[in-house]
Amino acid sequence: MAEDQQHEESKKPKTNNQYDASNIQALEGMEHVRMRPSMYIGDVGVRGLHHLVYEVVDNSIDEALAGHCDTIEVTITSGNGIRVVDNGRGIPVDIHEKEGVSALQVVMTKIGAGGKFDKDSYKVSGGLHGVGVSCVNALSSHLRAEVHRNGKVHEQEYSRGKESFAVREIGTSNRTGTTVEFQPDEQIFETLVYTYDTLADRMRELAFLNQGLTISLTDEREVITNDEGVEEGFLSETFYSDEGLKDFVSYLDGNREPLISEVIHVSGERNGVPVEVAMTYNTSFSENLFSYVNNINTHEGGTHLTGFRRGLTLTLKKYAETSGMLDKLKFDISADDFREGLTAVVSVKVAEPQFQGQTKTKLGNAEVSAPVSQAVSDMLEAYLEEHPGEAKTIVNKVILAAQARHAARKAREMVQRKTVMGGSGLPGKLADCAEKDPALCELFLVEGDSAGGTAKQGRDRNNQAIMPLRGKILNVEKAMHHKIFENEEIKNIYTALGVSLGTEEDERALNLTKLRYHKVVIMCDADVDGSHIETLILTFFFRHMKELIENGYVYIATPPLYLVKKGSRQVYAWNDDERDRLIEQFKSTSGSDSGIGVQRYKGLGEMNAEQLWDTTLNPENRTLRQVTIENAAACDHVFSMLMGDEVPPRRAFIEENAKYANIDI
Repeated sequence: MAEDQQHEESKKPKTNNQYDASNIQALEGMEHVRMRPSMYIGDVGVRGLHHLVYEVVDNSIDEALAGHCDTIEVTITSGNGIRVVDNGRGIPVDIHEKEGVSALQVVMTKIGAGGKFDKDSYKVSGGLHGVGVSCVNALSSHLRAEVHRNGKVHEQEYSRGKESFAVREIGTSNRTGTTVEFQPDEQIFETLVYTYDTLADRMRELAFLNQGLTISLTDEREVITNDEGVEEGFLSETFYSDEGLKDFVSYLDGNREPLISEVIHVSGERNGVPVEVAMTYNTSFSENLFSYVNNINTHEGGTHLTGFRRGLTLTLKKYAETSGMLDKLKFDISADDFREGLTAVVSVKVAEPQFQGQTKTKLGNAEVSAPVSQAVSDMLEAYLEEHPGEAKTIVNKVILAAQARHAARKAREMVQRKTVMGGSGLPGKLADCAEKDPALCELFLVEGDSAGGTAKQGRDRNNQAIMPLRGKILNVEKAMHHKIFENEEIKNIYTALGVSLGTEEDERALNLTKLRYHKVVIMCDADVDGSHIETLILTFFFRHMKELIENGYVYIATPPLYLVKKGSRQVYAWNDDERDRLIEQFKSTSGSDSGIGVQRYKGLGEMNAEQLWDTTLNPENRTLRQVTIENAAACDHVFSMLMGDEVPPRRAFIEENAKYANIDI
C-alpha cells in the first residue's frame, strides 16, 4: 500500500553499523497513524478514504445509541471534503483534568481518547477499529471541529493532526451537537474522490440498523436540474426507517418473489444482550444472511450467526417433524435446507466485542450465541403457531431444498470427480500454463472461441492460462443448485480452478485449498453482449464463489475501445475522451486531420495476437479492475434486481440509469 511519502526518507537504513538508543524511534500516536495509515483504516485507497467518513459518523451514531441524537447530516463538499453534523450532546469542551487542555482537543489529537471507553457514557459503541476521529484528523490536511453545547459555540482547527489554535468560543447557540469538516490528505491517499453511491449504501444501512434515526447525504459536486434546465439543488437523499430491520429485510427482498406475506421480527434483550432479528422467505434458491455487531457488518459471521442458525434449524425441524410433513422423505434434512430462499438480518449490541478472523469481522464472544438462539426460537415458535398456512409453505420449501440438494450432490460429485486431482484431467478448451505456483498463475475466462484462440496465441505461456467460454453462461440467480452443476461452462470453471465445495465448517462453502490460480480475469468484448456475459459471470462468482472475490482473486480485463493511427504511428484509447485527445494531438503535430484513422474495436476477436498481448494481457501495459465487495447487502440487492425474476425493479433501474449507457447502434 502507498504510504506517506515524506516519511520514506526516515525509513532508509543508516550507513553505519552502530545500533544504540538513537536508532529507536518513539513515535507519538498521531505520527504513527501517518507513518502506518493502513494499520488504522485498512488501506490508503478508495476503501480507506471512505472509512474516514464512517469513523466520524460512528461518533454520531454512538450518541444516537445512547439516546441523545436523532439526526445526522453528511455532506460531500464541492472540493471533495466531508462535513458531518449531528444534534447530539456535543463533544465536551471544558479542560481535561489529566491533559490540561480542552477535552475537544484531547478527543481530536489523542489516539484512544474518547467517551466510548467510559461505560457510563456509552454502553455500546460502533467503529470497527475503534480509532475514532483523532485518526481522521491525523490523515486530513485540514480539519475543523465546531461544538454547540451549553448555549455556546466553540471551534478548533487542525492541520495534519496538529492544532492550529486553542479551542475558542465563537458565539452562542440554542441547539446542541458537533460538526466535523475535513479534507483528506493528498500526501496519504492514492485517490481523493468520494463515491456518492458507496456512502449512500452505508448511510442507508445505518438508518435500517438504527430505527428512528434520520441520516441525510448531500453531494455538493452534483447539481440537479429539472427538464427546463433550472437548478433545483444538490444531489441528496434522506434515509430513515420506522421499523428498523423489518424495513431492511423488505428492502433486500424487494426484487424477489415473496414466499410468505410478512417479515418475521423479534427485538429485545436476552441475558443482558440486546438482540434484533428480522427474516422472511422468498422463492429464490440462495441464502442471504447479514449479521451486525454494534452496526459493524460481520461478514465472516461469528457466534451470533451460529446462534441464529441453531435456533432456526432446531425450531423449524421440530415443527416439521411434529406435523408429520417429513414422514415420506427418504433422506435426512440438512441445516442448509432450512436456509434456502431465506433473507435475514441479525443485529446484536455487545459491550466488549471480541473480533476474530482474517479481516477482524468475525464475532468471537461465546456468551452471545445462546441469547440469539433463544430469541430466534421464541420468535419462530410463536409465528409458526399463529400462521399454520405460512408454516406449511416454509416446510414445503425446506423439503424441496432437500430434494434439490440430494440431486445437486450427485451433480457436484460428478464435477469434483473430474478435477485435476481426480485423474480425468482439465477441460479440453483450457490452455494451461507451465507455472505451478498458484500465486503466480493467471486464468483468463475469455468470451467466445474466436477471441479465446487469439488469446492463446498472444499470452505468456509460462503463467497465463486461457479458457474460452461459449456464449452466455447460465443465470444462476434463477437456477436450482443441481441445474448449476449440470451446466457445461460452469462445470469447466470449477474443474479448471481446481476448487471444490465443502469445508470442515460448512459443506456448501468453497474449498480453496487446491485453487490453481490467484488471478481469475474475466475478459469480454466491450459491447452490450460482453457486459451481459460479464454480469452473468460475476453473478455466479458472487453467489457460488464469493470466497474468490473476498480473497481478491477476481479481476476484469479492460481491452481498448479504439485504435487511433496516422501514418506509421498508432496509439490505443480506452474511452471517448482519450480518443478525442489523441486525435487533437495528431492534428497539432501535423497541422491537419487528414490521414487520421480511428478503428473501433467491437470485439476481442478483431485484435490480432500481438495487439491483444500489448493492450490486455501484458502486465506492463494492461489495466485490470479488481472486483471487491464493499457492501454485501447492497451487492445482493443489485444482483437480485438485475438478474432476478422481478421485472419492474429492473425496468426502473434502466430508466434511471439509461443516460449512463454506452450503446453501439
